[in-house]
Amino acid sequence: MTALGAVFRPQLPPERLRALARLADETGLEELWLWEDCFREGGISTAAAALAWTERVRIGVGLLPVPLRNVAITAMEAATLHRMFPGRPVLAVGHGVQDWMGQVGARAESPLTLLREHLLALRALLAGERVTTRGRYVSLDDVALDWPPDGPVEVLTGATGPRTLRLSGEAADGTVLTAGTPPEGVRLARGLIDEGRRKAGRTDPHRVVVYLLTATGPDATPRLRAELTDEGLADVPDLGVAGDADAVAKAVQRLVDAGADTVVLQPTADEPDPEGFVRFVAQDVRPLVP
Repeated sequence: MTALGAVFRPQLPPERLRALARLADETGLEELWLWEDCFREGGISTAAAALAWTERVRIGVGLLPVPLRNVAITAMEAATLHRMFPGRPVLAVGHGVQDWMGQVGARAESPLTLLREHLLALRALLAGERVTTRGRYVSLDDVALDWPPDGPVEVLTGATGPRTLRLSGEAADGTVLTAGTPPEGVRLARGLIDEGRRKAGRTDPHRVVVYLLTATGPDATPRLRAELTDEGLADVPDLGVAGDADAVAKAVQRLVDAGADTVVLQPTADEPDPEGFVRFVAQDVRPLVP
């Protein structure tokens, strides 16, 4: 069955998260995703709070920018969440927006090298290994977690370009694709991810998560069009969906047919009723998605 989720966008103040997380839990939504966008809300702090306020919904963070984080801290925080809330955290790491990384003095000369080193070290630490490595960006000397997760956990990465998609297939357990990815883009991404998996000899599952920009209600079409225009994506075919539950479910299915395992509905930044959006996803769209 296709997993379905919704995004709590950081354009909302953090004090709104508690009510939306509890609503997601109560309505049966499978996944609620958070963002660590500069300079809004912290990914780990919001994820920890959302997990503590809920009982069953999975909480995703897509994504944690690796230039901002020592890999040992990423591993410690991820392991802590996985031990306290087994099976419910979903963490993705990635390059981060390069302009933002530059603003804080953390922009890497080779983002791909940094992400590769971070992913390899992070997955090893979360697997309970003792790691010594001397890379261009990641350096660890006899580091092991005292409290690694009790079992295997997935580490996802956000990816858009071909080289990062191949790296995700090679070194991550799943990939997060932005809402700027139409169905044909998902197919192309799957192919590049599989190239990386073949290179690494990997046969384990690899989950593909895709955000779908979604608007519903009487002003859905102009809100969707306005956001796509603001993002410079207005001319991309088959991108985003505006309409009722049936229209949204069909858009979800197109992404699934293209290779998505999880589709996360992303409201527009000006969504007038975030609580209503969560109810719409859980109660109206979910029954229509096989």
